[in-house]
Amino acid sequence: MARRYVDAIRESGLSMYDPIAIGTPNLWIPTPDLEHLLNDGLVGVQLTGLPLRTRSKVVKQRICQILGYPVPSSFRKTKPRFPGQLFDTYVQKSNNLQIWNEEIVPNRRYVIVRVNENDLIAKVKVVTGEILVTLDTTGTLTQKYQARLVPGERTTELITQEDTKLLRSFVGPDFDPGSVASPVSHPTTGQLLPIREIFERLSGLVGTSFADRGYDQERNRGAELHRLVCQQLGYRVYQDDGQFPDVQHQLLEVKLQTSPSIDLGLVRPNSTETMDVPEIAGQRIRYCDTRYVLFYAKISGKRITLTHLFVTTGERFFDRFPQFQGKIRNKKLQMRLPADFFHR
Repeated sequence: MARRYVDAIRESGLSMYDPIAIGTPNLWIPTPDLEHLLNDGLVGVQLTGLPLRTRSKVVKQRICQILGYPVPSSFRKTKPRFPGQLFDTYVQKSNNLQIWNEEIVPNRRYVIVRVNENDLIAKVKVVTGEILVTLDTTGTLTQKYQARLVPGERTTELITQEDTKLLRSFVGPDFDPGSVASPVSHPTTGQLLPIREIFERLSGLVGTSFADRGYDQERNRGAELHRLVCQQLGYRVYQDDGQFPDVQHQLLEVKLQTSPSIDLGLVRPNSTETMDVPEIAGQRIRYCDTRYVLFYAKISGKRITLTHLFVTTGERFFDRFPQFQGKIRNKKLQMRLPADFFHR
């Protein structure tokens, strides 16, 4: 299926520098498909003996060929390097990632190419800036918005009764999520449950407990909650590709809160910028159209118990959760990728 993007790009005659709006059918390559294409075309490529700059050039030439773009005689020093698909490339022999002279951009993609000890390309990972920031284990890339969650007397709260105006025409109240292959499939018209239905289905999780795998295992805690959410929504399988939002098929971002501070990453939930998802019925989806599910939880011994549920659109997020003033920044753009980054 990903090959159709390559064919369309090749037939269009576009260069890697010609801008394509996020979500444009056939021409904009969604992040999971981009990662699939680059792994298929780059893994096994030999880079032995090449100086760093030559190595980078060879990789970029190969990427052009893989994606259906003509290879330019020379590469311009643009930001990002591949403006057409809004991504930068980093060829890495170590997990020490350095991003020079610019801040991380939320909806830009970061193509990270892993080279092994034999100078062979072993793996390619593609993440958005929004996800990249969450992977930093050193704190050097602290760039994020935050808000505060203070639970009230009610254990469940539906902050807004309806989806955003844009999303309302795409919802399907009677849709069965079990009829699709995966919760990370691209959202389509008629397959989005209304926000009230999501709230009603997930309300049943309040009071649920599951094993706590430890303070250093936040990702595992989140994965267990995502699994419960997918099951409660009616999906027959669980899958998490690490992209935003967590349950992409429902444009649903899931957060587990064991403290009042909500980490929001690089983008305010009410942002009207376009998200990295394909258009739905010709409409580009914005961050503010995302549905946010927040579970407040308490930790007792080795168990986590979900005590409160909050559901809202990104558009109305700050109606309930006040934003901290300002944005925490640290411009030292250097980080060490998690040890399992290329194995996720």
